[in-house]
Order: sequence, then structure tokens, then C-alpha cells
Amino acid sequence: MSEIQKRPDSHGKVRDIYDCGDSLLMVASDRISAYDFLLPDEIPHKGEILTRISAFWFERFADLMPNHMISVDVADFPAEYQQYADYLAGRSMLVKKAQTLPIECIVRGYLTGSGKKTYDADGTVCGIKLPEGLTEASKLPEPIFTPSTKAELGDHDENISFERCTEIVGDEMAAKLRDASLAIYKAAAEYAATRGIIIADTKFEFGVIDGELVLIDECLTPDSSRFWPAEGYAEGQVQPSYDKQYVRDWLRANWNMQGEPPRIPADVIEGTSKRYQEAFQIITGTEFEPKGV
Repeated sequence: MSEIQKRPDSHGKVRDIYDCGDSLLMVASDRISAYDFLLPDEIPHKGEILTRISAFWFERFADLMPNHMISVDVADFPAEYQQYADYLAGRSMLVKKAQTLPIECIVRGYLTGSGKKTYDADGTVCGIKLPEGLTEASKLPEPIFTPSTKAELGDHDENISFERCTEIVGDEMAAKLRDASLAIYKAAAEYAATRGIIIADTKFEFGVIDGELVLIDECLTPDSSRFWPAEGYAEGQVQPSYDKQYVRDWLRANWNMQGEPPRIPADVIEGTSKRYQEAFQIITGTEFEPKGV
């Protein structure tokens, strides 16, 4: 079967979530979003790559930060889902239920994207003053925590100051989110550097389980991060990437961000899928072989 013949309890831009009682089954589709728009075409193998990369990082950083992952083995899933094993294999994760926090925890180590726009305007990124003279892809003196609010499907995330973050979740929790995000980013960036990858920025999500802060959703994937090849890196220019920037660039050149997003050309779909697979192989050190259909 190509899909689960049951309505998900929660339907996101990329993931469908099924309530399994004391746990959740998260299924990553091949859907792709950009600029907070859900695009009409899918990227082959994308869902599986997101899930397997997240599982890699969850396992690697389990001692640094607890997470919600229970298993990615379909054999461990509830019995009612076993009939969909071919579809679920690789792209699904059984996780603990958590009280999610309404903050997107973004860490930036390099100047690019929306941060570059605000820096050019007033020398700040999300209210944080940065040194003069930075340019596209400049490495920041230190990684910075720049939270945003979570948007509903179809809406846009909104960058907020750390002060606003404290108003939403409280001083103590805001500090925990900042410290955990920076610690994971730094550890990931250090590892990625050994693999020839620069993690320019990334987004984490957190929840609370039994009073403990835990990492949830996805972790350091091509959807939630900008991965740049270290070879050939030079500040002052837009970097090639292993993430969905390829799709973003095509959209920016071919669409005015009004109305429904356009269909994506076959070569852009193929190129994006290839970049996701390259990201998987470089980060995990293993060849990508699809597990599911």
C-alpha cells in the first residue's frame, strides 16, 4: 500500500501524526514546503531521508539532550500499522507524547537568508546587534539564538526577540531553550565539519515530558537546516547547499509568492532529491538505500 488508509490525527506541511494512545506515530511524507508554502509536487525519498537523518542525530546526541524517539523499526509499531510496513519503513518514527512548546528554536552560525536582509537594513538579526562589515555567508563571531513563533499551516513563522520568547514561555524555559539549542548546534557543527559540511543555521523544536525538556519533531535535516559544502566555501557569495535551497532559489526566480505555488520542473525535483540523498550520505557516512516504497 502506498499510504495509510486512515486519516492522521494531525496533518502538517510534511508530517502526518497518528495517535497511538501513549505514543505517536510520525510519518514523514515526500511533500515539500518553502517560504511557508506547501508545494504541489513531491520529492522522491525525502520523507525517508528526513526521518533517518533525525534518528541519526537523536541517537548521536542522546546523552547531550533527551529526545522523544522510541523506535524507527516498524516491527515495534502498534499492530494496526503492520499492514502498511512497506510504506512506513524508513519514513516513520514512533515517539513519546510531549507537551510541545510554541517556539521555533533557530540557531544561526552564518549570515544568510532573512538574517542577511535585516542585517543589511539595520545591522541586527532578530534584534541582536552584530559587528559591522559582515556579508553574505560570513561566519558569525558566535552562533546566535533567534527564536520565532510557530505558524499554523499556511501562515508564516514570525521572528521574535529573546525578550518576547521569555514572555511566551517564561524566563527559565526561554533560557533552557536557548542553551539547549546552542549546545546541540555547536556539537552538530563540530561533527559536521569532520564530514566536510558547514551547518549555516538550523531549527529545533522542543517539548516537555514528565517535567523534562526534550528534543522533538525533526533534528538537523535538510528541511530544518542549511547545509553547505566546506570545500569551496567563500564568504561574500551565496553558497551551494545540500538542502531545499535549490527549490527556494527556483521559486524566487520563477514565482512572485502570490496565489498558489507553481508546479516544480522535473529537473528541479530530481536535483533536490539528489541533494537530500547526498546530505544523508555525507552526514551519516552510509550509502542511501531506500527501505520503503
